[in-house]
This record gives sequence, structure tokens and C-alpha cells, in this order.
Amino acid sequence: MTKLTISEAAKLKGVSTDTLRRWEEEGKLTPERTSGGHRRYELSELLGIKGESSYTIAYCRVSSPDQKEDMKRQRQVLELFCAQHGWQFEVIEDFGSGMNYSKRGLQRLIRMIASNQVERLVLTHKDRLLRFGSELIFSLCEHFGTEVVIINRTEDSSFEEDLANDVLEIITVFSARLYGSRSHKNKKIVEELRDAAQRI
Repeated sequence: MTKLTISEAAKLKGVSTDTLRRWEEEGKLTPERTSGGHRRYELSELLGIKGESSYTIAYCRVSSPDQKEDMKRQRQVLELFCAQHGWQFEVIEDFGSGMNYSKRGLQRLIRMIASNQVERLVLTHKDRLLRFGSELIFSLCEHFGTEVVIINRTEDSSFEEDLANDVLEIITVFSARLYGSRSHKNKKIVEELRDAAQRI
């Protein structure tokens, strides 16, 4: 049988070594000990720790329904990536601001993670989850042993682009609250801001 060290096991599961120690305390898995007292984990036990009901969630989000083409591209990338790895998966789609924690898909994802149903979470980019606060969800994933896979981790936008997008998102949200999301004045402000952001 294949035996892994604690660092190898942590890498396989996409969690920290502290998480593996906590799982041991909670009785989720019991590693063997070498004569020197080092932990050794069986590969089969690690792979089965989530149980039969767990699988991969691929999450994609766009800010508004008029970005359906972007949503379609995200979904295609996620489906291809998960299929290539042979993972059993489900895609959750969300429409809404990256600062909105109340989106239906995000709320469902959080409930599934907290009930130990998600083996891994796959994203095209980190900011598809949330514009601000994604680290909170990642901490939740670590706590419940959910691996996080970000496909385009090396293709993140520059600091200036992120800052421009963040400012645009903040003003868009407050403008919608002030004038109404469907008002002509709000749409004009958002269009002017998008044009200005693209010129940065």
C-alpha cells in the first residue's frame, strides 16, 4: 500500500498539515506511526475521506445577465478542465456583484462546503468568487478540507487593473442604490466609469 508523509498528504488534499492534524483529532482519519513517531497516511484513506457524496464544484460568476458570453466561456473552461482531470463535478453559475455575499449560488456553495460535500472548488480566476473577501471562503474551504483550484492563477490582472475594477464595482453598487439599478442616470454613470476605467 502507498504511504505518504504528512507534507505529501497535505499537498494531495490541498490543505495544510495543521488541517490533517485536526482531522486526526476529530477521528476523520488515523495515520500510522513509524518507529520514530512520524505520521504515515494511506493513499486510499486520504482519497476516501470525504465519502461517496462529495465531488467537485466549479463556480463561475458575472456581474450582470448581459455578460452571458463571458459566463459561457467561463463554464466551457471549467467543464473542460474538470473533465480532463476525470472529476465528477457540478457547475454553479451566479449573476451579481463580486461584493454581494447574498447571491443564491454562493450561498449554496457555502452550505455545501460547510456540510462536507465538496471535495474541491474550481475557479477560472480568484475574483470570480468574490471581489473582496474571497479569503474568507478559502479559509472555510481549508477548515472543511476542501481543495481550492484556481485555473488562471498565473494570469491574474495587474494591481492597477484590479484597483480600477474594484473602484468601478464599488461606485456601480452605490450608484445603483442611490438612483436605482435600472434608472437611466445610473446606467449613464456606469457606462462613463467603464469608459474611464478602460483608458487607465
